[in-house]
Amino acid sequence: MNIPTRIILVNTTLPANIGSTARAMKTMGLSDLVLVDPKLFPHAEATALASGASDLLASARVVATLEEAIADCQLVFGTSARNRTINIAQVDARSAGRIAQEQGAAGAKVAFVFGREDRGLTNEELQLCHGHVFIPTDSEYGVLNVAAAVQVLAYEARMAHLEVAGDGRDAAPAILPALRNQPAPVAQMPVSFVPWEEELVSGEDMARFYEHCEQTLVAVGFLDPDNPRQIMTRLRRLYGRTRLDRPEYNLLRGFFKRVLELAAATASEPSGRRPR
Repeated sequence: MNIPTRIILVNTTLPANIGSTARAMKTMGLSDLVLVDPKLFPHAEATALASGASDLLASARVVATLEEAIADCQLVFGTSARNRTINIAQVDARSAGRIAQEQGAAGAKVAFVFGREDRGLTNEELQLCHGHVFIPTDSEYGVLNVAAAVQVLAYEARMAHLEVAGDGRDAAPAILPALRNQPAPVAQMPVSFVPWEEELVSGEDMARFYEHCEQTLVAVGFLDPDNPRQIMTRLRRLYGRTRLDRPEYNLLRGFFKRVLELAAATASEPSGRRPR
């Protein structure tokens, strides 16, 4: 079973964690690995820890930024053990596995993003994600190695696929009914991942969208670039939660364009006159 969910590691320091991640992925049927600016790669230690999964290391893509890694994705989950000042929709690992399966089956490219060993993902990186995944570890000691966290999410992704496939060869019969009886996904903030007929917009397009949005807000004097506060942060959260489809995206980009044209025309008019 090939599960298309992408695993992204950001700025990994230890090559061993990259190798262990590849092994964790392969045992669960995942093969799409993207590395964002790793400290050391390729490396003999990564190959050694990958064991029989060195083919995943050979096919792994290395990119400079998280934006590049998610450019073709329509649904991105960032992993973090910490609550943040700006909340985004939060789901547990089991719910994330189910959502990844459902959205992948509907044609969306889904990614799980894992941060640095010492400090995880930055707030700015989490704000590029549609949801925040947490693993409900014990409250007295919730520290997970990066590769161990990948193993948990890869396992949940696989179990969600097996539940839908009903493949008794891959899962014990007692496991699947137990999964079906689990409660529905819970989010601490409103979030919707229902099937959608229209094409969802990719991360690459959304990067252009946010740039266009910010230019528009600056042009009309709503956003002060010297004191932006959290305006764009909150708009990213809003649109990330909404997940624009292509017609909605085109409509809003057209609106931004028209507002910028009117702002430019107003700026060129003599004082007191306004364009029609």
